[in-house]
This record gives sequence, C-alpha cells and structure tokens, in this order.
Amino acid sequence: MVRGLPGVAVLLLLASATALAQQPATHVGEQTVHEIAAQLRCVVCQNLSVADSPSEMASQMRAVIRERLATGERPDQVVQYFVDKYGEWILLAPRRQGFNLLVWLMPGIAVAVGLAIVGILVTRWTRRRPSAAAAAPPTDAMRERIRREMERDA
Repeated sequence: MVRGLPGVAVLLLLASATALAQQPATHVGEQTVHEIAAQLRCVVCQNLSVADSPSEMASQMRAVIRERLATGERPDQVVQYFVDKYGEWILLAPRRQGFNLLVWLMPGIAVAVGLAIVGILVTRWTRRRPSAAAAAPPTDAMRERIRREMERDA
C-alpha cells in the first residue's frame, strides 16, 4: 500500500497540472459580444454590422466572438482575429492610422477649403468697386452741357 501511494500522488499531480494549464472559461456578457460585433462588417450583407445582420454567417461570427471571449481573449484580440482572417475590409470604421487617415481627414479638409472659397467669393462680391464716373470730376464743358440739356427738357 505504501508503494502505490507515491504513484497515485504523481498521477493526481499530473491530472491537476493539466487542469490548471487550461484557462477557465469566463462568463461572456451579451453586451460585450454586441459591442465587438457592431465593429465588424457582415461578410454576407456587407451593409450591416455583424450585430445587426440576420444572416447565418453573422450568427456564426457572433458565436466565434463569444467563444474567443470565453477563452479569455481581450476584445481587441478578437477584432484582430477577424482582421487577420478577412483583412481591414471587415472593419466598419477604418482604423485611424497610415493610409486610412485620409478617410478621416479628407472631409474636414474639404469643408475647410469650401468655406475658404465661399469666404473669398463673398468678399469679392460685397466689396464696392469705385465707379468710373465718380473717379473723374466733371469739367467746365461737361457742366455747361448738362445745364443746357436740363434747360431744354424743362
């Protein structure tokens, strides 16, 4: 009996080591799954997020999200999994880095340029230009002609 005791202890130790090596499954809230799914584009619908899509593929993607979160992955790791699998296209909102910065900056730049053009045009349209008649004072000959025409009409 004493001889078998160390063998049993070793077996129990090995069994507990494999149990400890696996991460315990954590409870995943539906709100977390929905938040991650709202960031991803449905590969079937393409106009809807995975959270809003009624397709079977979106349902499977939500299940993958739930499973990955249950194994202990962080939300950004789950999103990165889908980016690695499908590419940047899977993200509904492109990341704010590299070439994607143009998507975020161009609307602001276009508005600024448009406002500058409108400002320049309004300034030009409202600026008073000196008239040619006001620039030159009337000469004596011009005054005499105006007086004669006024007398003739009267």
